[in-house]
Amino acid sequence: MLKPAASARKVSPARYDDALPKLRTNLLNAHFRLREQKFPLIIIVSGADGAGKGELVQRLNEWLDPRGVKTHAFWNPSDEERERPEYWRFWRALPPAGRMGILFGSWYTEPIIKRVMHKLKGRRFETALDRIVAFEKMLTDEGAVILKLWLHLPKPAQKTRLKKMEKEGRIAPDDWKHYKLYDRFTKVSGQALAHTDTATAPWHIIDASDRRHRELTAGRLLLNTLQARLKLAALPKVKTVTAADLVAAVPTAKAAPARKVSSVLGKVDLTQKLTAVEYEKQLAHEQVRLSKLAWAAYEKKRSMILVFEGWDAGGKGSAIRRLTQAMDPRLYNVVGIAAPTDEERAQHYLWRFWRHLPRAGMSTIFDRSWYGRVLVERVEHFATPAQWGRAYGEIAEFEAQLAEPGNMVHKFWIHISPEEQLRRFKERQTVAYKQYKITDEDWRNREKWPDYALAVDEMVEQTDVPTAPWTLVAGNDKKFARVQIVRTIAQRLEETL
Repeated sequence: MLKPAASARKVSPARYDDALPKLRTNLLNAHFRLREQKFPLIIIVSGADGAGKGELVQRLNEWLDPRGVKTHAFWNPSDEERERPEYWRFWRALPPAGRMGILFGSWYTEPIIKRVMHKLKGRRFETALDRIVAFEKMLTDEGAVILKLWLHLPKPAQKTRLKKMEKEGRIAPDDWKHYKLYDRFTKVSGQALAHTDTATAPWHIIDASDRRHRELTAGRLLLNTLQARLKLAALPKVKTVTAADLVAAVPTAKAAPARKVSSVLGKVDLTQKLTAVEYEKQLAHEQVRLSKLAWAAYEKKRSMILVFEGWDAGGKGSAIRRLTQAMDPRLYNVVGIAAPTDEERAQHYLWRFWRHLPRAGMSTIFDRSWYGRVLVERVEHFATPAQWGRAYGEIAEFEAQLAEPGNMVHKFWIHISPEEQLRRFKERQTVAYKQYKITDEDWRNREKWPDYALAVDEMVEQTDVPTAPWTLVAGNDKKFARVQIVRTIAQRLEETL
């Protein structure tokens, strides 16, 4: 995709000065309108060394409303970033709905440089590019707009530019080293651009030989992209037919169709129990074992990401407490997930989970998790069928990135019978110190037990993989459940180490 231009495109000072006022006015007006929208705009500025990427970023910040745009420059990762999955630092930089983010350097930088330097083989390079395509599709599927700008310089122009920058003291440590590999950089970059040039996130290649041409072209591309998306947002919305609509359309005189029995949960033996003596003995043994393993994981920089899901009153909280009793408080963080805040609703649904990922050797325990997308949001129609349907693949990719550095990812569904849940609900209503645990929403959710059971069934079938397995916990007896959970974590951590 990167072919040297026969002659550099130039814009005269007079033409530039004539075009700039109108461009800036239109850009500001469009940027102000973006604030009212439910989508973010992500601008990726990449390209050749010396092509003026930094200058362009500064110019865009000058032209736009500073209250609605944030710039992130990605260079060498910090210690904090190196101790987390690769994409952690990019997720943190994503702008919320109604805002614009300028990324100077991005998820493209490292794969290209490593491939040029022969630190990444061809197949792994393609895998990295596939991940980029999937990542960008995930963002655009949720409404984000991505504008990708590649600033290209012919080799003679790059040499001239680097000499000028060196004279002015603005040369970066690797610029001349990269210049000597110009042809390879051009080839590898062209491969990356061709692989990741998609209909929803296309590349725009700008000849950066002339500053004025570079700036006007980038500004117009930004304006056109933003105006096109604003125009689309202004179109009348077509009502999406939901499952609730279809149910409401069925005449009430007809009997409801028989519901499929969950094949996954039906296999859990809920009769399993432990006596008080067995419980105390086994729990103490497994907690001591886990305590030692947690410190070993810290020494080896291996993290644990643990997910707890289950029925209301299933015993998630008490199981987590028995788990944390076995670990030094400095080694873990428990994250309770409730309804998303306004800040979280303005981002992709996975954003709030990325921000809680642990540093190397530490652990994060999620009390409810990203699986709300395919459970609560699915059953309650907070997410469309298209949204929760594609979430299985998005979650699988997310968990693959969590496990990739050698971390342990494990997920628990605590299963109880409807009868046991009813008994616990009534107990919560009568015991004073437990009354805060029971709400009208719990009773309402109970009425949708068959819908949730089907959702759990599909969730486990779609996302139970060796690197991030599910354990279905027999939770009718809390003592048995607690020991099963601590023992499973210890065994899995032992295998991981």
